[in-house]
Amino acid sequence: MKNPNYYAIIMAGGVGSRFWPLSKAYYPKQFHDILGAGETLIERTFGRLSQTVPADNVLVLTNENYKALVNEQLPQVKDENIVLEPAMRNTAPCILLAALKIYKANPDGVMIVAPSDHWIENESAFLTDLETAFKACETDISEEKLLVTLGIEPTFPHTGYGYIQYASGDSAIKNVKAFKEKPDYATAKQFLAAGNYSWNAGIFIWSAKAIIEAFEKYLPELYALFNSGYEDLNTEKEEAFIQEHYEQAENISIDYGILE
Repeated sequence: MKNPNYYAIIMAGGVGSRFWPLSKAYYPKQFHDILGAGETLIERTFGRLSQTVPADNVLVLTNENYKALVNEQLPQVKDENIVLEPAMRNTAPCILLAALKIYKANPDGVMIVAPSDHWIENESAFLTDLETAFKACETDISEEKLLVTLGIEPTFPHTGYGYIQYASGDSAIKNVKAFKEKPDYATAKQFLAAGNYSWNAGIFIWSAKAIIEAFEKYLPELYALFNSGYEDLNTEKEEAFIQEHYEQAENISIDYGILE
C-alpha cells in the first residue's frame, strides 16, 4: 500500500524553447513522445512518480494554455489537482501554492517536486533514492527541517546543468555545500575531477510544513500573499483567489529564493 502522506508535484508550465521547432509554445516538449517510447514525457513522469505516490495525491502545476493537454494525457489527475498559473512567475510561487494546498489537506504531507520533461533511464535507482528521501523527510524532527534535492551523478562535463557541491560522507543524504550555476567546459571538468559534485536536476523532496516555514523565513512577502487565501484553497473559491493574487507574486526561482 502506498503511503497516503506522500504527494507529487509535476511542474508542467514550461514552453520548452530549447527543443524548438519540435517543441512550440502551444505544444511544449513535455507533451511530446520525443524518444519514440510510446508515451509522452509527462505521461512517463506520472507513471514513474505514481509507483511511490498515490495517484490521487499527484498535482500538476501548469498554465491555462495547457490544461486541455494535461486532461488529455493525464486523465487520472482530477481537475482539482491541476493548478493553473495565470501568469509566469518562475518556480517559487507555484511551489508555495502547492505546498499550502497539500498542508491544508494533510499537515503530515511530504512532497516531491519534479519537472515534467525528464527522461530517467534507471527508474529503479531513482525510486529507491526517492523512498529514502521521503522517509527521511517524514521522520525528520530537527529544528532546521530537511530540504532535500536529488542530484544526478555526472557522467561527463555537461555545461547545460547547474551543479550541486556536497559534503563527503557515507550517508545516503549528504549536506549541500553550494549550488553552482551552469559552468563553462573547463569548470565542469574540474567539478567531475573533484568527485563531490552532482548535476542539479531540479527535483526536490520536503515536508509541506518544512517548505512553508522556509518561505515564511526567506520570502515572507510571498508567503503572506498566498497565506492570505489559505482558507480558500481546496474549495470552489481557490481559482478566484489565484486569478486575483498570482500576478502580484514575485518572479523568483525556488533555487534562488529558498535553497541557495
